[in-house]
Amino acid sequence: MAGSEVLFRFINTNHTAALDSVMYAITHLGEASVVIPLLLFPLVFSQFRNRQYFIAAIASNIVPMLVSQGLKSLFNAPRPLSVFRDAGWVHHPEHWPWLYERSFPSGHSEGAFALFCFLSLILPAGKRVWGLVFFVIALLVCYSRVYLAAHFFEDVYVGSIIGTVVSSGCYYIVRRSQQQG
Repeated sequence: MAGSEVLFRFINTNHTAALDSVMYAITHLGEASVVIPLLLFPLVFSQFRNRQYFIAAIASNIVPMLVSQGLKSLFNAPRPLSVFRDAGWVHHPEHWPWLYERSFPSGHSEGAFALFCFLSLILPAGKRVWGLVFFVIALLVCYSRVYLAAHFFEDVYVGSIIGTVVSSGCYYIVRRSQQQG
């Protein structure tokens, strides 16, 4: 775990009080309380008020979450606070919960990548540059999870892959089935 510890230590120990607040806010972008309203937002536009959008939005975000949660239960990997329990160098903001179990993969990273990947896929051709903005936001969620001592790099990496691949796959399956039906 030497490489994992080095990367975790580099991210987690480079902190400031202001960055603690920013990372705490950013990390919530991978939670259902943020994901669900952002999935509902496109419904203000008439082109998204249809069965295809609804099914694609649900499948592209629920299926990756189920995969991620299933893997969390299967692996039940320890979190950084469990692994480095006695290390005095671990930075843990005082208002942040103490998390010890079910580290792999990161559900927040999966949630952020599933959401922002899906939103990127539904962007109109002239607005595709927003996909890059969404990607950066999802990366920041991953960074925040390591910064806040909730995950290791491999947790957020695999979570981001699950979110992207499964969300994209669900989107294209739903889209293809709607076009054929």
